[in-house]
Parts: sequence; C-alpha cells; structure tokens
Amino acid sequence: MMQHSGNAALDIQPLGDSAIIIRFGGQISEQVNGRVHAAAACMEERPFPGFIECIPAFTSLTIFYDVYTVSNIQKGVSPFELVKKEVTERLSDVTAEQKEDRRIIEIPVCYGGEYGPDLEEVAKLNDLTPEDVIRIHTEGEYLVYMLGFAPGFPFLGGMSERIAAPRKSSPRSSIPAGSVGIAGLQTGVYPISTPGGWQLIGSTPLSLFQPEENPPSLLRAGDTVKFVRITAEEYSRLMEGAS
Repeated sequence: MMQHSGNAALDIQPLGDSAIIIRFGGQISEQVNGRVHAAAACMEERPFPGFIECIPAFTSLTIFYDVYTVSNIQKGVSPFELVKKEVTERLSDVTAEQKEDRRIIEIPVCYGGEYGPDLEEVAKLNDLTPEDVIRIHTEGEYLVYMLGFAPGFPFLGGMSERIAAPRKSSPRSSIPAGSVGIAGLQTGVYPISTPGGWQLIGSTPLSLFQPEENPPSLLRAGDTVKFVRITAEEYSRLMEGAS
C-alpha cells in the first residue's frame, strides 16, 4: 500500500491545544495529496495512545488527540512534543503516492435545463456548445482531494480547463442538494441545500450525505469520481427509488 524511503523532516505544527497539522507541500497536486492520504492511512493503522482522528485536506493532515491520555505517555513533556514524536516515528519514511486501491464512484447526472441552469453560460464562457461541456465533464476522472465547506461536499480535482468557469458574481441564496457545479478548475456536488456561487451544470439524484448512515458521506477523500449522463426520465426514476 505504501512505499518507504528516506524523507525530509515533516513540517508539524500545533493547532490549538489538542491537535497538530502536518504540511506536505505548498502546492496542490495529486502527488502531494497522495502523500496526505498515505499518511492518514498510516495513522489509522498505527494510532498512538490518545489518537482520536485525522482529517486530510489538499496538502495537509490534521490529527486530533486526547490531551489527558497523551500527557500520561511521559510526564514532564508537553502533549504537543509527545504527539510530534509519535507521529514522526510513524510518518518520517512515508513517501507513498495515492493508494492503488482507490474506490471509483459513478455519479449519475442530468445536465442542463432546470437541473443545470448555468450550463449554457459555462459553454459560452469557453466558446463551446452545451453538448461539448457535457462531453468533456463526463470524460474526466476526478480525484476527491478533500471533503469540506458543507457536510460531505467533495472538492474534486482533475477537471479540464476547457470548461473552467469563475464563481458567480452574486451567489445564490439556496442551491438544491445534488446540484453539480463548476468553480474555477474544480467541480463538485452540493450534498445538502446551501447558499453557493458555483456555476450549476446538472444535478444528481444520489444522496451524498446521509447523517443516519455510518459513515454519513457517500464519498471519501482519495476516491475517484466519474460522472455519467442520464435523462430526465432516469433522474425521476432514480429519485423515486431513493425515496
């Protein structure tokens, strides 16, 4: 799952009094994000006493810990220094690329019209037709760099710059759950109804966030997402099946 070799000293800093943040680079890339997820997997497999959870982001990993438990590892040493030592021992040799057993999740999308009111605008911005935008969007494979902004919201990398589009100058006060949008070079899916400024090109009948489930999010960081075009009839049928 992971490759090991000599590695430069990790950039580990405190984040409050019960968490640390580890930075793996200053530039967002699949390689750096792969190291983040490899480190997260390593910490989940080899937790230290007091470890609570770790949260991967684009270029960093945040680790939360129980201060009381950590303090009992070695008296007279600060919890931060103890955690830094434990983490360094586990991660100093991790240089993994993205894990090879990455999940591939297909997300059905009905594009344009009431489902994607900004599809034509995205097409015009890029001197394309709406069909071109749909074709390019469905041809891509997207890496889930991280979840954030709203519960279960996936920040997806790997979108073609041919369909890039800026955020709307005036964000919508409410975007329906399931809306598929574009912002800059990123694409994503709104898991819940929330305000937002992304350009909406379609909608999925899948529920990306189900708080009663464990885990509650359909997607997780490190997954690969493929969008599959469906008709309005298929969208309605899938919605009825999910209700």
